[in-house]
Amino acid sequence: MPRGPKKHLKRLNAPRHWNLGKMGGVWAPKPSAGPHKQRECLPVSIILRERLKYALTGKECMQICMERCVKIDGKVRTDQNFPAGFMDVIELEKSGDRFRLLYDTKGRFVLHRISKEEAEYKLCRVQKVYMTGRKVPVAVTHDGRTIRYPDPDVKVNDTVKVNIATGKMSDIYKFELGAMVMVTKGHNGGRVGTLEHVEKHDGSFSIVTVKDRKGNTFATRLTNIFVIGSGDHPQVTLPKGRGIKKTIIQERAEAEARGDL
Repeated sequence: MPRGPKKHLKRLNAPRHWNLGKMGGVWAPKPSAGPHKQRECLPVSIILRERLKYALTGKECMQICMERCVKIDGKVRTDQNFPAGFMDVIELEKSGDRFRLLYDTKGRFVLHRISKEEAEYKLCRVQKVYMTGRKVPVAVTHDGRTIRYPDPDVKVNDTVKVNIATGKMSDIYKFELGAMVMVTKGHNGGRVGTLEHVEKHDGSFSIVTVKDRKGNTFATRLTNIFVIGSGDHPQVTLPKGRGIKKTIIQERAEAEARGDL
């Protein structure tokens, strides 16, 4: 085997939630190293070509990026394989588009259109809190930010509201019973509900129970939970479906009512 990291990604090995056609070529864009993991991101070229249809080929995606048209979290990104991830704000000033990357109820990324006011902030989950060697308290978020001198109330699993322009945090949404949460991974990815119960398992995975608006309860690992607000008030607008998963019978009934079947 050659040395070093792989530079290519075959289409069959690309994450399922990218929804790439199996027969559309051999290769897929391999996400660059960045703030989100390779399997939990959406490269800019897929956003431009597959989702927004602003480009037909990878070369056109590259030209759009090199013309400095794409901003992610307020920074111009000229790399067409830059990994955009959950809660990132994507801005295309020329076309006046602003999107937030969220999940639909099937755990797939959805580009949710947002207003100019909402594009000024994002929510970040706190992954760890520690003290540096020079005694500076630091919080690290899910998108690779290190926030120095955070509020002392910030704990791991909480969510902080970060101003994109300044990088400063304003509000804290505590990880506690009754908080409004979104599931970011696993079988229930994309579902939204209120936190009902937390089961601690030392040495194993802690399990949390979530109840959605329709009264359905489901369980997932604590690491898959992302607090998006308190009570019944999400701090970001939610995509179509509001994070409530329908059964396949309900989906079929709705499709019949629309006349799709």
